[in-house]
Amino acid sequence: MLILRHGISAGRRWPLNRHQPVVIGRQEDCDIVLADRQVSRHHARVFWRRESYYIEDLGSKNGTHVNGQAVFGAVRLEDGDEIQIALRFKLAFVDAGATAPLTLDAAPLGLQMDKETRQVWVNGQLVDPPLSLHQYRLLCVLWDAGGGVVTRDEIVQAVWPEDSGEGVTEQAIDALVRRLRERLAEYDEEFRYIVTVRGHGFRLENR
Repeated sequence: MLILRHGISAGRRWPLNRHQPVVIGRQEDCDIVLADRQVSRHHARVFWRRESYYIEDLGSKNGTHVNGQAVFGAVRLEDGDEIQIALRFKLAFVDAGATAPLTLDAAPLGLQMDKETRQVWVNGQLVDPPLSLHQYRLLCVLWDAGGGVVTRDEIVQAVWPEDSGEGVTEQAIDALVRRLRERLAEYDEEFRYIVTVRGHGFRLENR
């Protein structure tokens, strides 16, 4: 089977059939529909051949990868392989007889980041459209602090490095924090991820 690790509907599973290939893509007629503009209409195909499952890219614009390696031709899949579709979605290949990790049964709670693809998920949902550059930089510096307090000066250096902090006011920082909170609240209204520490700065709390 294939299991969606990240993205909208994380944890969803698709059984594989030796007698029928599975097409992955953005188009509604695909067996696995990944509705994202980075995914091609018919992106990749998984099929059975000579006692094994294989995957091939269908000429997609943004590519297919297995364990970080680009797919050219037919690539044999092994239990536990990670399939990346346009570096936007990650699926786990689970071979027959293997036990899928229980942690994939439900979408994970809280905030998740993939710095390689600059994607952010909240409660298993992909934040789309993506965060703005400044919002993403702010979230990164808070994330890297591991729950510690990040000062306003540190935020300025991380978010506006090209400006050397010149002309960045406290009001500009507060406005950016507010906009980021609003974006995260679109996917989780009950939890406040960015906490203001008065007189010191901000810190990130996660579920």
